[in-house]
Amino acid sequence: MAKPIFVLNGPNLNRLGTREPEIYGKTTLAEIETMCREAAGERPLRFHQSNAEHQLVDWVHEAIDEGAGILINPAGLSFRSIPLLDALKMFPGPIIEFHISNIHRREEIYHRSLVSSVATAVLAGLGPRGYPMAVKALIGMVEAK
Repeated sequence: MAKPIFVLNGPNLNRLGTREPEIYGKTTLAEIETMCREAAGERPLRFHQSNAEHQLVDWVHEAIDEGAGILINPAGLSFRSIPLLDALKMFPGPIIEFHISNIHRREEIYHRSLVSSVATAVLAGLGPRGYPMAVKALIGMVEAK
């Protein structure tokens, strides 16, 4: 059986659909999960969200042991989480960092992601519909190895 793709979502993404819809749209995280599962097809997918930094680190550790690739939207942890960065450094497979909004068009505090330094690829500004594109791209990276 193929190793799963991990889709990890950071703080406040559980509020998608109601949180700043002018920036993040009205699509809920449950709808995004459905889109990701459809995009993954037969590839196993583990979809998680947490507001707790340690939980995301634990899921990265799980991916190190069991996963083929990581798609991560670290949200606000992108810009300050050394523990998350250190965990991602240990992952041997491809990592896609994903942001719903274009972080480079936002306030300067959002311009420098720590996660970008270890990501294989970065996608930003595609909105919620970018998630399934990122899943397909990640599967392509995994299969190309």
